[in-house]
Amino acid sequence: MTTTSPQGRTERLRSDRAPVRVLVVDDEAPLAELLSMALRYEGWEVRSAGDGAGAVRTARDFRPDAVVLDVMLPDMDGLAVLGRLRREFDDVPVLFLTARDAVEDRIAGLTAGGDDYVTKPFSLEEVVARLRGLIRRSGTASARGDSTLVVGDLVLDEDSHEVSRGDDSIHLTATEFELLRFLMRNPRRVLSKAQILDRVWNYDFGGQANVVELYISYLRKKIDAGRSPMIHTRRGAGYLIKPGD
Repeated sequence: MTTTSPQGRTERLRSDRAPVRVLVVDDEAPLAELLSMALRYEGWEVRSAGDGAGAVRTARDFRPDAVVLDVMLPDMDGLAVLGRLRREFDDVPVLFLTARDAVEDRIAGLTAGGDDYVTKPFSLEEVVARLRGLIRRSGTASARGDSTLVVGDLVLDEDSHEVSRGDDSIHLTATEFELLRFLMRNPRRVLSKAQILDRVWNYDFGGQANVVELYISYLRKKIDAGRSPMIHTRRGAGYLIKPGD
């Protein structure tokens, strides 16, 4: 399988400016984790389940905007799971994953209420592209341009380089902007100092991690000063950004 590219990402946000929510249901844990990582990289919020009962429980709590659903599950098949989901979430788009490639299997999935169908093995790019299409057609996503990143009340425009939190405009240097963009492209994800150095500085500072600490402190003074904090430290792990309380 191949990894998805960050270029051309769309449909990141719901109409309420929260990240699009995707539920991944597959009993192959490594595959579910790989899919989840690729979808989080798109800026979506992702939860996963390894069986049908877990999928239904998670859906009730998570209320997903789209579901990636394996047909073959250990406790019930995907068609049965879809039937339960449809009783409570009648308009959520569902993308089936299956090792079956017979025409009758594809027809059965779509007839049961599935919206699209991908046969294993598949590329992650294909799954992401099909989900984008389903989310766009469902009307879930915001019409905001792809250049806009939003985490809570913090908004960053990748084209104009404008940043605001609530009603306040925030001026950032070029390096501060790149650091904030990297954090906002990965909301709620802990990013290590090494990852940040590689992405923002390309190790131009010889791997000196203290430069990351310095610029995180600069961002906090501009983003979090006098407000509910959004930039957090996970000791020994790295930094993350998430909506303020």
